[in-house]
Amino acid sequence: MPDEFKKRKPVMTHKRRLPKAASVAFPLGDARLNAPSAERNAAAIREVLLAFAPQTGKALEIASGTGQHVVGFAHALPGLIWQPSDIDVDRRASIDAWAAEAGLGNILAARHLDAATPGWANTAKFDLILVINLLHLISEIEARIVIQEASKTLVPNGRFLLYGPFLRSGETTSEGDAKFHTSLRAQDPAIGYKGDFDVIDWMHNAGLELIEVIEMPANNLCLIASRAP
Repeated sequence: MPDEFKKRKPVMTHKRRLPKAASVAFPLGDARLNAPSAERNAAAIREVLLAFAPQTGKALEIASGTGQHVVGFAHALPGLIWQPSDIDVDRRASIDAWAAEAGLGNILAARHLDAATPGWANTAKFDLILVINLLHLISEIEARIVIQEASKTLVPNGRFLLYGPFLRSGETTSEGDAKFHTSLRAQDPAIGYKGDFDVIDWMHNAGLELIEVIEMPANNLCLIASRAP
């Protein structure tokens, strides 16, 4: 990882209080954590990556969580060097443990990154940036920062992939989504599902060009964009 990225000091000293259903992970008896949601959506996201991700270069996963995703993606796309990141020390330990068990040579050690803080983009450039199930857990201001900073650190024509639940024309798409969105807002009025067209506008404003919107299982969307030359 480039030195400029390594030298940034951790700036987030707290985590939001979220409903228990927002981020469920179970210990496996070692440093590894297992998130059932990661098992459920990994295959579908992997197929999108195989279709749209560059075959070589450097990939940054923001808010990698347990590490189950990055191991599967690194195996499917061996030409990419993967940099996982997370703000939580236990999640970073889990990422490294999953990577060690997989024995893959294209996964770097997990790094602390608070991607919702302005200014983290620097001379470290990536060919692919991946964000999974994050935007509904942070505020609109923080979500826009994530997108803006990600765009700045992408190489020209680099790919940005954003996955998660969204409001469609201002509405949730199922009873389960409505309950989850309400529980998030009850815990913190600043968070919750973001509107699909709003997020696309934020991407455009950040210099990203939308390539595709893909319907995913469980009413999720995958937005794929490219950094303008």
